[in-house]
Amino acid sequence: MSIWTPLESNPEVLTKYIHKLGVSSAWSVTDVIGLDEELLAMLPRPVKSLILLFPISEAYEKHRAEEHERIKAAAEPEKYPKDLFYMKQFTHNACGTVALIHSVANNKDIEIAAGVLKNFLEKGANLSPEERGQALEQDNAFTEDHQMLAQEGQTDAGAYETVVHHFIALVNKENTLYELDGRKSYPISHGKTSDETFVLDAAKVCKEFMARDPDDVRFTVLALAATQE
Repeated sequence: MSIWTPLESNPEVLTKYIHKLGVSSAWSVTDVIGLDEELLAMLPRPVKSLILLFPISEAYEKHRAEEHERIKAAAEPEKYPKDLFYMKQFTHNACGTVALIHSVANNKDIEIAAGVLKNFLEKGANLSPEERGQALEQDNAFTEDHQMLAQEGQTDAGAYETVVHHFIALVNKENTLYELDGRKSYPISHGKTSDETFVLDAAKVCKEFMARDPDDVRFTVLALAATQE
C-alpha cells in the first residue's frame, strides 16, 4: 500500500485541486458553516455533494463493523444504479481524493476537461470498486497532483501521527442518498432524497456521525457546489 500526504479540509486548496484535475470552474468546494436549516440555505446552489471529514473513533469502527454484517446478512443484496461510481480506497491517506472522485463522478452534469480525472473515470467506468482503487494507487499523474496540492495546504503534518481523520462523500444518485466511503465494503443507501431535499437529507446523515461521538468536535463538512460569482 502506498502512502500519500493527507489532504487538508481547506476549501480553497480543494477547489484548486479539482480545477487542476479538470473539473469546470463553474464548481467549487465550499465550507458548510452549520447543519441547521437556515445555515444550509446559505450554501450556493445547486449542491452536488456533501463531504464529511470525521475522526475514526472506536464508536465509528463499531458502527462500521455492525453495518457491514447487517448488509452482508440481508436476505436480498442491495441493488445499486448501474452507473453508480464507487471505488475502494487502498492508498493510505487518499480518502480526500476518493471523496472528491465520488462527488464528481456521480454527477454527470459536472463538466470535466481532458486530463487526469477524465482519463481515470473513463478507464474506470467498467472496472470493479476494487480495480478502481488499485488503478488510483498505480496512477502516477494522480499521485503527483495529489501530493502537490496536499503539500500546499498542509499546516501541521505532526497532527496526523496521532489523529486519524477520514473523508467520505454523500451524493444523490437517482433520488437515493448514498454514502460513498472507500473504507467500506459497499455503498451505503440512506433512503430516498431529491434535488430539493438533498442538502437537508445529507446534513441529517452528518448529524448521525456526530451523534456517535457527541464529545468530539473534530468534524468538518464541505460542499461541492456552484461557484459563487
